Amino acid sequence: MNDNPLKISNLAAIDAAHHLHPFSDMGKLNATGTRIIERAEGVFIYDSTGKKYLDAFAGLWCVNIGYGRREMTDAVSRQMNELPYYNAFFGTTTPPATLLAQKIVSHAGPNMNHVFFTNSGSEATDTWFRMARVYWKALGYPTKTHVIARRNGYHGSTVAGASLGGMTWMHEQGNLPIDGVSHIGQPYWYVEGGDLTPAEFGLKVARELDAKIDELGEDNVAAFVAEPIQGAGGVIVPPETYWPEIARICKARNILLVSDEVICGFGRLGSWFGYQHFGYEPDLAPVAKGLSSGYLPIGGVLVSDRVAEVMLTKVGDFNHGFTYSGHPVCAAAALENLRIIEDEGLVERVRDDIGPYFQQGWQSLLDHETVGEAVNVGLIGGLQLTADKATRKRFDKPDDVGTLVRNHCLENGLVMRATGDRMLASPAFTISRSEIDQIIEIVRKGLDHLAHTARI
Repeated sequence: MNDNPLKISNLAAIDAAHHLHPFSDMGKLNATGTRIIERAEGVFIYDSTGKKYLDAFAGLWCVNIGYGRREMTDAVSRQMNELPYYNAFFGTTTPPATLLAQKIVSHAGPNMNHVFFTNSGSEATDTWFRMARVYWKALGYPTKTHVIARRNGYHGSTVAGASLGGMTWMHEQGNLPIDGVSHIGQPYWYVEGGDLTPAEFGLKVARELDAKIDELGEDNVAAFVAEPIQGAGGVIVPPETYWPEIARICKARNILLVSDEVICGFGRLGSWFGYQHFGYEPDLAPVAKGLSSGYLPIGGVLVSDRVAEVMLTKVGDFNHGFTYSGHPVCAAAALENLRIIEDEGLVERVRDDIGPYFQQGWQSLLDHETVGEAVNVGLIGGLQLTADKATRKRFDKPDDVGTLVRNHCLENGLVMRATGDRMLASPAFTISRSEIDQIIEIVRKGLDHLAHTARI
């Protein structure tokens, strides 16, 4: 705890005066004041007043091994002392970047054997977006440039990322989406499924891809991109019919399938990658977040053999990259993170132990009068708030009810996320059963608060 109130006050004032926060209304934030997080350990974070919070969101879906891992500090320190920086341009590399590429593809499946490094998931999106267009041009299809994505999907906040993401409130800022991007529906059965069964709805929404390809012309479409499970869009788990049909369409229509693994990758679903859980093979897969458990910024794109062969033999220079692509210190952090995940069997723990326990607790919330749906895969969960369980009726102001529950949980020491009227959780893989119990207990208090408020 920081016991110097003047320092805390100064930090808050400095933050208000100089720091522009991401995805924030700075006028409102400065009026209410910034919460200053000073330290963290395990699954807990502590603010500058000494208040303790259970972080059920792992930072931003990323601190998979938990906070305060000394092994990570030591690995970064060793690399800093040995080689703090060098680039991957001009025919050079560094040992950590090379070994990290090898380590990643060892878990990626037999047809994924190359990695292009970036610094974030947003940059990874920009990278595959360009690579897909370069790929088709090299094969003699220069008009195959269009990319189809999903409404309410999220692929980052750069110009390309925000365009591919299907969130209109992002498109309204910056005259987006850019040319060459279209959107189809999302597999959100609870709100959009109507009288269809989930299986019927999954096929219906998947086949919107076929219709969009027909509309645009197959010779003009380069790729389709989607998250295995929509994260920021509300932890939307697609019906079981959805991904097999998407994969079939992409193969039949000769377009690249891009699986955005920024959230699902590196174990969150109880498999190393989301596409493995759902049983499809992508051509490109952006990654970030869990690659280093958020300890240092690093991302990348997994490149299938199909795409890599063309990039290696037909393209020549791929004129794309970043000063910090494969940064040796970030790569060393990622290597140590993956070693911890392997040595401690954390992917298997998510699949066989703590994931099922989390699911049991999360599903128990279905008995609450304000909960219409509870979905889980591994250690990711979405909770749909509802005004009427029988009719799937939503509250009149979805954003308000989600914020109400989230803020009540925060007051009680639990960090969650609200996307409209869906409550989201994605705790660290190292979380204990008693800590899972604590999450469920506090969430239930938040739901009780919503029920009481709704009746007033």
